[in-house]
Amino acid sequence: MKVLKFGGTSVGSAQRMKEVAKLITDGEQKIVVLSAMSGTTNTLVEISDYLYKKNPEGANEIINKLEAKYKQHVDELYSTDEYKQKTQEFIKAQFDYIRSYTKDIFTLFEEKVILAQGELISTNMVTNYLQEQGVNAVLLPALEYMRTDKNSEPDPVYIKEKLAAQLEMHPGAEIYITQGFICRNAYGEIDNLQRGGSDYTASLIGAAVNASEIQIWTDIDGMHDNDPRIVDKTTPVRQLHFEEAAELAYFGAKILHPTCVQPAKYANIPVRLLNTMEPTAPGTLISNDTEKGKIKAVAAKDNITAIKIKSGRMLLAYGFLRKVFEIFESYQTSIDMICTSEVGVSVSIDNTKHLNEILDDLKKYGTVTVDHDMCIICVVGDLEWENVGFEAKALDAMRDIPVRMISFGGSNYNISFLIRKEDKNKALQSLSDHLFNNK
Repeated sequence: MKVLKFGGTSVGSAQRMKEVAKLITDGEQKIVVLSAMSGTTNTLVEISDYLYKKNPEGANEIINKLEAKYKQHVDELYSTDEYKQKTQEFIKAQFDYIRSYTKDIFTLFEEKVILAQGELISTNMVTNYLQEQGVNAVLLPALEYMRTDKNSEPDPVYIKEKLAAQLEMHPGAEIYITQGFICRNAYGEIDNLQRGGSDYTASLIGAAVNASEIQIWTDIDGMHDNDPRIVDKTTPVRQLHFEEAAELAYFGAKILHPTCVQPAKYANIPVRLLNTMEPTAPGTLISNDTEKGKIKAVAAKDNITAIKIKSGRMLLAYGFLRKVFEIFESYQTSIDMICTSEVGVSVSIDNTKHLNEILDDLKKYGTVTVDHDMCIICVVGDLEWENVGFEAKALDAMRDIPVRMISFGGSNYNISFLIRKEDKNKALQSLSDHLFNNK
């Protein structure tokens, strides 16, 4: 069985939903994971914001606008009065439920319930449309099987057992529709897998049912070798190792959520990135196979802050790095890059929430300097150290750009450069020209 995930843009209008329905009705049994219609989750966040601020009038105005938009989608989607009425009644009930929260105390728990409504509505609409078209489609409620544990991590044993029970209830169905993103936590409360979590849902389901393939359908033809918004003539990468895909996702390739590939990687299930707008394009296949001796792609991560701690006392002093890292750990701030010498250490972070406290604590151990508005450029591929000359190629492309830090050897798949934000576009173009003969 294959697992297919369609993002918000892929189900962003009645027409798009019809196109998705055509794509998935090929006679093969499959599980289809859907996000909320594009823009819905952001609107639900806005509604929640009004409710946090105790402004029910503002919230109701946004709720009414969103409900009116959905009524229009329903009119466009269905051709029979029966299914129009059935879906309108469901949508009205969901919006009345959202309105009920304008009368009570509003907390994070209530916000998560409201955020879940987008997926609940989109999956109901698509399931009803498929049934109207005569397809044997069944809705699998994600809240019945998708659960996180007390550490807010997915509970794979629970997911596998409860999902199998749901599937057994409808063995003859051709298409199983389910919600991405939403789940219950260890206490049974409605929760979510964070933003981008529909990819994660698809990967967790794929691992639970031992799928033959997980397909992530978006509005771009796979993962490109550079950022197409900045660089001329980028091309899709046809094959990636899971580690390469994870590096690219973490360092800025927005097509994929960084955590999404982990369950698939451990279960050895290939993930294919495909384009809803161009369904015949081959996309990108992510698996545990490596294309030897090949640089695959470049990505960039913005809003980076570099911190250097210089200390004569560090020379041969064991425990120094532990003390430095414990400071970052105490403020729950992760480090992206690190470079060390015998008199200092440089690190980069992307979360500056506790920057001032971190700097104050670091000053106990040495002289601290900070560089703001930096950017990490990440070159990804088969970068085993025995591959002679690969790092030289990347360095040659960066010869006219000031580089604050370089990280190589931390993994077999990544060379990272820390540069100024204003040099980012020039660096990305130069790397494309030198590494992919893209002149």
